[in-house]
Amino acid sequence: MSAADVVIVGGGAAGFAAAAAATQAGASAVLLEKLPVPGGSSALSGGCLAFAGTPLQQAQGISDSADLLFDDLREVGGRENDEGLVRAYADRQLETYRWLVDVGIAFSPVIETASGQSVPRVHTVDPADMVRQLHGHAAATGRLTYVPNTAGRSLVRDASGAVTGVVTTDGRTFAGRRVLLASGGFAKDPAQIHAFAPQYREAIFIAGEGSTGDGMRMARKLGADLRDMAYIKGTFGKHPTDDTNDHSLQAVYKGAIAVNQDGRRYVDESLSYKLLGDACMAQPWHTTYQILDQDIFNSGDDRVRILDFGRRLEEGLFVVADTLADLAVQLEIPVDQLEATVARYNGFVDAGEDRDFGRKHLVHHFGALRRIERPPFYAYPSTAVVFGTYCGLRVDGDGRVIDVDGDAIDGLYAAGEVVGGFHGAAYMTGSALGKAVVFGRLIGLAAAS
Repeated sequence: MSAADVVIVGGGAAGFAAAAAATQAGASAVLLEKLPVPGGSSALSGGCLAFAGTPLQQAQGISDSADLLFDDLREVGGRENDEGLVRAYADRQLETYRWLVDVGIAFSPVIETASGQSVPRVHTVDPADMVRQLHGHAAATGRLTYVPNTAGRSLVRDASGAVTGVVTTDGRTFAGRRVLLASGGFAKDPAQIHAFAPQYREAIFIAGEGSTGDGMRMARKLGADLRDMAYIKGTFGKHPTDDTNDHSLQAVYKGAIAVNQDGRRYVDESLSYKLLGDACMAQPWHTTYQILDQDIFNSGDDRVRILDFGRRLEEGLFVVADTLADLAVQLEIPVDQLEATVARYNGFVDAGEDRDFGRKHLVHHFGALRRIERPPFYAYPSTAVVFGTYCGLRVDGDGRVIDVDGDAIDGLYAAGEVVGGFHGAAYMTGSALGKAVVFGRLIGLAAAS
C-alpha cells in the first residue's frame, strides 16, 4: 500500500480533527477505527470545550485571555502538568475555535459555572454531531480513507527508528509519513485500571467501548514515556443507583454543599470535580449527598447536562422535602447534624469566610456563595464516575511522543485521551475535549507541512 501523509488510529474528536485539518490542507490521511461506529468517548462526553477570548464570550461581556486560561490550567493541575504543553494549548485554542466555527460546528452560549475556571469559558456542542461534521468535512476532500472495524496491534519502524506505519490485528499494514495515536484511554481495561488506580476499583466506569488502551500499549513497546498515571480521577456527582443517566450532576457549582452519611461536610465544594471525586471515594460507602434549596435548584441550566437539574428531578433522582429534618429522615442521616451543618455553612456565607474548608466561591475563583434556606430542599445522592483516564503518553507541545530518555520518537504523535501531562493533578471542565481538537488539528496541519 502506498504511504499516506498520516495514519490516524482512533475515530474520536482528536482523530477526526486531525483528519479534517490534514485533508483540508491537501494531505492524505488514513483513519483506523476499531469499532463499527466512530465517536468513541468523545461522542459520550458532555460536549464541553474550554476556549478563551472568543466572540461568544465577548457577546456575553466575559473578559478572558489565553494567559488567564494558562494560569487556571496550571493552578488546577497543581503545577504537575507540563508547562509547555499547557502553553501550546492556550496559545492555539482560539484559532482552533475559529476553525471549528468555519467547519460548521455550532456552539451554545457560554455556561456560567464550571470546574476550575476563574471566568466562564465552557463552550458547548453536541459532541457526537461535532465528530460527524469533522468526519464529513474530511471525507468531502476526497483525501480521507476511513477504515472501520480495524484495530491497531503494533507500530512499524524503519531502519532509522522512525515510525512509518501501523500493523492491524487482522495483519494488514498501513504506511504513513506520520502516525497519530488518537485511540483514547483505558477506562474499559480492568487490568490497567487496577495497575494504575486501585483506589477507584469501586467507582462507576463510563467510557467508549474501544477505550482499552491499545495506543498506549503500542507506544510503550517503543519505549514511550508516561505522564500523570498517579492522577487518574473519577468525576464527582454520578447518581450511584441510576443507569439511565450517564453524566454527573454538579449542583455544588451552583451553591450546594456536599455532606456524607453522617450529615457532615467533608470538602471544599468549589474544587475541581476530580478532587471532589477523590474526597467522595474516601467517605463511607463511597456515596455522599449534594444538598441545595429551591433558589439553587432554580439556577440550573438545562442546556448543560451537568447542570440540568430539572431533568434529574423528572427522572426521580432527587430526594425532596419541605424541611431539612424531613430530608434527613429520607436520607437516613442524623437530623440534628444535617440541620447544624446547613446552619453553620449559612453562617460562613454571611461572614464571608468558610472556617471549616476555606471555600470562597461557587467554583474555583468564580461566583459568590449562596445560603441554603428556601424550601423545598433537595438532595442528590452522588458518587464518583470515571469517564476517562486523563493520563498516558508523554508528548511535547507539537504532539510528538517522547520516550523514557526524553527524546522524541520520530514519526509518532499522539492526541486526545491517550496523552498524559496536560491535566496534571486535577481537571478543568472542557479541557479534555478541548485538547483533543486543539492538538488533533495541530498534528493534522503538521502532516500536511
